[in-house]
Amino acid sequence: MAKKTINDLDMTRWKEYNNIITDSLWIIDKRDNSGLHKGDYHGNFIPQIPQQLINRYTKKGEWVLDAFLGSGTTLIECQKLGRNGIGIDIDPNILEVAKERAMATEGNSKLEFINGDSSKIKLDKYLSKYDIDKVNLIIYHPPYWDIIKFNDIKGNLANLDSLDKFLKGFEKVIDNTAKYLEEERYLGIVIGDIYKNSEWVPLSSHIIQLMLKKNYILKSVVVKNINETKGKQNQKAIWRYRALLGGFYIFNHEYILIFKKPKEKKKKKN
Repeated sequence: MAKKTINDLDMTRWKEYNNIITDSLWIIDKRDNSGLHKGDYHGNFIPQIPQQLINRYTKKGEWVLDAFLGSGTTLIECQKLGRNGIGIDIDPNILEVAKERAMATEGNSKLEFINGDSSKIKLDKYLSKYDIDKVNLIIYHPPYWDIIKFNDIKGNLANLDSLDKFLKGFEKVIDNTAKYLEEERYLGIVIGDIYKNSEWVPLSSHIIQLMLKKNYILKSVVVKNINETKGKQNQKAIWRYRALLGGFYIFNHEYILIFKKPKEKKKKKN
């Protein structure tokens, strides 16, 4: 039996795919600001992240879910790359921005925009509209705990006052959304560590352990540079001073954690 493929790459022409990154270190000089992409939302990620994940782990016409949609980067890329997309965000105002930008992008993808808490949203009714019950890729870009206070909406992970509460909140999102991911397909978690109370807090390590306990298969840990962040650009001198004084190193990277959902084991008959 031929191996089931999860993308549109023709492996007889594998040398031609220079646009596909296969290294675990991503040095990206600048964000893609083509089309409707903008870097005006403080918590958005660069479009190259969903570009890479969508091209590697989906085929045209398949479905991508973004559980923390923000200003719409993932669904803009779905529109550009011919994938269908579902985006969830807890903030109705930023969701409207995402909808406006994604729908104005050239393409004919099916796009669904859902306002709500990703740990509670029941996706069945949205999926059934399109006669599907599973998605083919999930992208998560949660807040990096409490370093940015996006809003005061109840359920916002950035408003939780302890690491334990943040991890439990994110776990609820995983439990509520990843059950809709097709078996043996992939999910990507974009996360950065933080420095808090004079201590490095390894959010990425905590999330890796959380996912491993749930039996997801860790496929890669990608390190991506974040030299372009506006906060760092505007405060380079003060951050350098703080680093020298405090004995730490300035964050210039974040992680893209790639997991594969395992095939469900069949229950043995008695």
